[in-house]
Amino acid sequence: MSTIDPSKIFDHAVEVLKENDQGGYTVPTKGLYPFQWNWDSCFTAIGQSHYDEERAWTEIETLFAHQWPDGMVPHIVFHVYSDGYFPGPDVWGTNRPVATSGITQPAVAGFAVKRLYERAADRGMAARRAKALLPKIEAWHRWFYANRDPKGEGLVAILHPWEAGRDNSIDWDEAFERVPTEGIMPFTRRDLQHADPAHRPTKEQYERYLWLVQHFRSLGWDNAKLHDASPFQIVDPGFNAILIRSSADLADLADTLGEAEIAVANRERVSAGLAALESLWSVRHGQYLCRDRTTGKLVESASIGGILPVFAQIPDDRAREIARTIERQAAAAKFIVPSHDPADLRFESKRYWRGPVWLVINYMIVDGLQARGETAIAERITRSSLDLITQSGFAEYYDPMTGEPCGGRRFTWTAAMVLEFLRMTAS
Repeated sequence: MSTIDPSKIFDHAVEVLKENDQGGYTVPTKGLYPFQWNWDSCFTAIGQSHYDEERAWTEIETLFAHQWPDGMVPHIVFHVYSDGYFPGPDVWGTNRPVATSGITQPAVAGFAVKRLYERAADRGMAARRAKALLPKIEAWHRWFYANRDPKGEGLVAILHPWEAGRDNSIDWDEAFERVPTEGIMPFTRRDLQHADPAHRPTKEQYERYLWLVQHFRSLGWDNAKLHDASPFQIVDPGFNAILIRSSADLADLADTLGEAEIAVANRERVSAGLAALESLWSVRHGQYLCRDRTTGKLVESASIGGILPVFAQIPDDRAREIARTIERQAAAAKFIVPSHDPADLRFESKRYWRGPVWLVINYMIVDGLQARGETAIAERITRSSLDLITQSGFAEYYDPMTGEPCGGRRFTWTAAMVLEFLRMTAS
């Protein structure tokens, strides 16, 4: 493995973050993703807090300035015109004052805001800005359970693969076949101008992505209708674990800042969510699995989504088993944690979310493992993450077998997570 120079890596990471900073918001990387993405911005803010505390708060505040009246926080905010990304605002047609997409992304904000508050040097500023964000994040959480858990199961569904952030995960393959491709508008993908097509989702997957967008648009983006109208309804354990963790963190922060009602509401969601999450556990796989809400069946797909629940307060025995599962996968990969089990014949080491390593996912896994005392494997993931940086730079994601950089380069949330990993190794 390469020798790590912490100060050099720190400076390079800050350089990447500043390079992609557009003022009030940060793009994931120039060219490939020219707008503000929801969960990217939350992780970006954590990275920015290492060198500019005020700027970190602004990143999240800008995102929530475009929250919908019903509470949803969209997954993209189109602040400025750019023809470098498809589908752009005209395809979404959400008719917002500032154009946005019509779907959401993993609810990282509660976790991020608590982390900013806890680390704040200017505690007065942090308290003021956190308190202003609390009711907005609470409204988003409330929106999830009202619109994506209509039967009160305690777990929410995603209605589009982009909502999970894991666009082309193997988890979606079977359910995604129910999504038609007929009647979609002609389109030209822009992502293939910036990244190797072999690293990106396929043409057929893009056709299905677009069909769902057009279908939801035909319903006027009415979130009260979209769940039952969608042929794609997946209960993703990773997505739910992030929401559960953010709810727990929001509750703690609300207690600290004297917002008792917000604290109570979020603790109730955490309790219900953790109990319901157990229905997704697979003894055979040693991790959680997705459930297809349309069929009611678990999805036989051992992806990173089933390992991510360690980020939430799952039972200790589950966390231990997930740690052992990661160790087994580590025997088959040079770099960890792959986004899909390498033993699965569907594993693809370079194609987006079907195998590659993502440092942002590693960060959440490490956070959860450390909290459970699984320090050896947590440290191994941290070292592996930094080794990828020294070998291959600040890429969007990496081949777990070779460490080859894939997707976009000089990637914002990769740089942000590197600052966090450096903090972990220094403590």
